[in-house]
Amino acid sequence: MMKTESKIVQVFRSSKQDEMYIYVLKADGLKVVPEALMERFGKGIPAMVLLLNKAKKLSRTDGEKVLNAIEKTGFYLQLPPVKDDSMLDLYRTPTQAVY
Repeated sequence: MMKTESKIVQVFRSSKQDEMYIYVLKADGLKVVPEALMERFGKGIPAMVLLLNKAKKLSRTDGEKVLNAIEKTGFYLQLPPVKDDSMLDLYRTPTQAVY
């Protein structure tokens, strides 16, 4: 695959889990995704269609990772971001206001 070659990619969001997405070639659709994954993913809700090349930057990944995964397995799974537990420590630590 050449660096400048673009593919039409369809992005589906999960009906079961927030911020989980599957990227597939638009021509293939969700039929390339294993059944076990689709059970966890739920109904694929169309989110967007992208003209994607390897140089394209996306919010939490990049075109190269997405296209390489699609080339190998037929799809790219984007999981929700890991929650930062350090922010929760602010609420766990007992504090006393001093004036």
